[in-house]
Amino acid sequence: MPAAATDVALAGLLPNRAVVVIDGGSPRTLAVGGKATNGVKLLAVEADAAVFEIDGKRQRLVLGDHAVSTGGSGGGAATATLTAERGGHFLTQGSINGATMRFMVDTGATFVAMSAADAARARIDYRAKGQQGAMTTANGVIPAWKVQGNMVRLGDITLYDVEVTVQEVGMPFVLLGMSFLNRLEMKRDGDTMTLKKRY
Repeated sequence: MPAAATDVALAGLLPNRAVVVIDGGSPRTLAVGGKATNGVKLLAVEADAAVFEIDGKRQRLVLGDHAVSTGGSGGGAATATLTAERGGHFLTQGSINGATMRFMVDTGATFVAMSAADAARARIDYRAKGQQGAMTTANGVIPAWKVQGNMVRLGDITLYDVEVTVQEVGMPFVLLGMSFLNRLEMKRDGDTMTLKKRY
């Protein structure tokens, strides 16, 4: 049987302590070095973030972020469970090519879309390796580069050869679009979304 997912949300920061919500339960305060149920340990507190060990894996969360871990693989397909924010958006932390990113799930986006600054952190040389085109946004048509061959990780789900687009504009987060999502099974139940790797 696959291990149950552990969902950790960072709700607040105090000196050497963090307020967290684990698996949708009541908020609780963890001290640095302290342990809670479900294999969650607070390692460090920063100005606007905290570093945790979640099911044996190190995760850095910014205020408002969620981290999802499924623990051991247990032989089942990799899954991740996300909880919607107050505005109804699914925001979470993951990585592209090993660089930590803040994602927003966007089923209306064709590709995983990111800023040039995030692309630099993910070591994506989009001008040399990308295919230039144009993208229509709320601010009009802007140039964008399409780049194949990226590794995108969310919770215990890791996909390779993911196509991303890079825009030379500031973006508060990376849009997790269909070039990633269409390789997953998606199930939404109220404020919860479960993603399961298909291939």
